[in-house]
Amino acid sequence: MDMSETTTEVSALELAALMCSRVCHDVISPVGAITNGLEVLADDDDPEMRGHAMELIAKSAAQASAKLQFARLCFGAAGSAGAELDLQDAKSVAEGLMMGERATLVWDAPAATIGKDYVKLLLNMILIGMAAIPRGGEVAVSVDGDLAKPILRVRSVGQAARIPEETAKFLGGRAPDRFLDARAAQPYFTGLVARSLGLSIDARMDGDDFSIEASFVDSGAGV
Repeated sequence: MDMSETTTEVSALELAALMCSRVCHDVISPVGAITNGLEVLADDDDPEMRGHAMELIAKSAAQASAKLQFARLCFGAAGSAGAELDLQDAKSVAEGLMMGERATLVWDAPAATIGKDYVKLLLNMILIGMAAIPRGGEVAVSVDGDLAKPILRVRSVGQAARIPEETAKFLGGRAPDRFLDARAAQPYFTGLVARSLGLSIDARMDGDDFSIEASFVDSGAGV
């Protein structure tokens, strides 16, 4: 991906609003399903229908909880300044999110703690990896190298894998003539987090598979 074009920064206020919209979009569907299930319980005395409603409520509540737990680490300010987070916690929230998706997760990372912003970046890379295989497939995550300066990789394998349009446009920043909306804000945010850490980040196709990698420039990877 060409990162050489002139880019403009998005204001903190605009980005905060867009990211809030993104989170609301992600959780509104399961929360709406919970509401529908409760309405059935209130209005229908048929045992079979009430049983289906309870199943819907339980499934939707689990999905909403998984999405919110993921968003807390992916977009939020988990931990104090300079805090480290356990990679196993990152794996757990990623697995929870994947339970409601068409992709499966393959996790290859040490049982260790790393800086919370590296975890934030990795989870955002997973979202991009999921968007790259809309028909489902496998998202493989790896964390390598010195954990103080890790190399983060996500590889997506699936039918019709491709670089998501929003990632191609906004991972390296926003061009003056491009409009940033809530959908595009996530790859923009991903690139912003990477650059704040001094990391180079690159999204590309490796044959039929999609790959996104973030590393320090002196590690010899990325753009």
